[in-house]
Amino acid sequence: MAVGAAGVLVAVPGITDGLVATESEAPTAVSTVGGEVPAMAEPIVAHVRDLATGEIGIFSGTREVVFRDPDLAVRLFHATR
Repeated sequence: MAVGAAGVLVAVPGITDGLVATESEAPTAVSTVGGEVPAMAEPIVAHVRDLATGEIGIFSGTREVVFRDPDLAVRLFHATR
């Protein structure tokens, strides 16, 4: 599931911004420089902890950001099917 979720995370705008936000902030948009998406230095892994509440843990290196997005949690779940 994590591999499928990581692929979806790359394709979903705003998720990488959440890695520099506090746990209570939900990602909103991908920051771009000159219209280009920033390069990832490390893999990103999503752990959908609770599908009903939409609680998702996003891991990059040794960092973890936790946020709630029920719609994204369901989309990640369906991406694995």
